[in-house]
Amino acid sequence: MAPAVLITGGAKRIGSVIAETFAEAGWHVVIHYGHSRTAAEALAARLPSAECVSCDLADGDAAVTVVETLAARLEDWRVLINSAAVFRHDSVTALDPAVFAEAMAVNAQTPARMAQAFLRCARARGGRRVIDITDQKIANPNPDFFSYTMSKHALAATVPMQAMAAPDPADRVYALAPGAMLPSFDQAEGEHEVSGRMNLLRRLTAPRELAEAALWLADGWLASGQTLFVDSGQHLLAQPRDVLYLARQ
Repeated sequence: MAPAVLITGGAKRIGSVIAETFAEAGWHVVIHYGHSRTAAEALAARLPSAECVSCDLADGDAAVTVVETLAARLEDWRVLINSAAVFRHDSVTALDPAVFAEAMAVNAQTPARMAQAFLRCARARGGRRVIDITDQKIANPNPDFFSYTMSKHALAATVPMQAMAAPDPADRVYALAPGAMLPSFDQAEGEHEVSGRMNLLRRLTAPRELAEAALWLADGWLASGQTLFVDSGQHLLAQPRDVLYLARQ
């Protein structure tokens, strides 16, 4: 039986690229979706070994139930990738309580709870891996998308803590911190061509690079608790605003 990976938000954008990359490497891919059933099922139909699961990640209890249900029947579930996120605008001068509550639930609390359930319940023939997708903003913050950025900092903080508490010495908990990879929020494709190059290498960073990093972590033995930045050096720059706004200046 192929090893299994669950990818939250796996139906579209970066999540779908991760799903395709693992499938090409011979993994059984479990694609989580919230509202993108058509895209998830179409992707699963294209992959050699895949299935779909659905829940609203704002409902942490439902997400834990999904993990427990999968753990009961998957014989070699090695990797959980927390890729799904909400990205809504508020600012450092005007926090929106509703945006904050959703961001903290979907981007931080539920991934942490899913990781706990996975490490508690999943069966694997080798060490288990949790890979949390954070953001280069954890090292290079700016005042835009205030609640989103706080939620990604919160998720990043769980990585070393959960690594220290992992029940099996073979388990690993990691983070991948991407930079600007795809058009985001209300950004046009042409704007992304500019903003996506606002990094030390002045190059577009492809989602496939993040997916291949996740695959490497899934099979490797990097020390637990580490964060890898996949951003062409964007996190090493001081950027006063989100790059989608810098590209418009």
